[in-house]
Amino acid sequence: MTVLAAAATTVPHESTQQAIGYPSLFLLVLIGALVPIVPTGALVSSAAVVAFHQTAPFSLALVFVTASTAAFLGDVTLYWLGRRGMGSKNGSRWLEAIRSRAPEERLTQAQDRLAAHGVAVLVLSRLVPAGRLPVMLACLLAEWPMRRFARGNFPACLAWAVTYQLIGILGGSLFDEPWEGVVAAVVLTVVISAAPSVWKRVRSAK
Repeated sequence: MTVLAAAATTVPHESTQQAIGYPSLFLLVLIGALVPIVPTGALVSSAAVVAFHQTAPFSLALVFVTASTAAFLGDVTLYWLGRRGMGSKNGSRWLEAIRSRAPEERLTQAQDRLAAHGVAVLVLSRLVPAGRLPVMLACLLAEWPMRRFARGNFPACLAWAVTYQLIGILGGSLFDEPWEGVVAAVVLTVVISAAPSVWKRVRSAK
């Protein structure tokens, strides 16, 4: 009876988490792809921690599918809006938003790498902090058609979702309490995101 009672209280709790959590994750990652101020990597890692501690089957798989799909749709939508801005005489606020987050130095590097390696650069751009928008702008300036961009961006979103989900699984496996794992995952994602800029400052100071 004790086991049945525990199951009766646990299942609805997890069901409620899933009913709210997955749509929220999808929406936030989608918004984060369009307006890159939402820490989407930390969101995916945190969701992976919660899923790791759940008893429901396929929880981690659902996090992966939700995050990668939302990231892909967000990127494709932003690229489409950017293409419309490129074709417009007056540009667009979406294109300006991409340009404002793609410094000239990073854009030049992205263009050189894109010319040398093609689609493979898209995959890396999703994994490098602040690397997505310069490469996206380089694709826009190179006049890549939507189909070509989408074909390269699809594996990029899969690799991104796997990477941050693994960070969440690592955080969840280190602690018994989900909230502790979430804190660890968020801290780790922040460290990973900040590491390149810190390293660049250290090198320039020498």
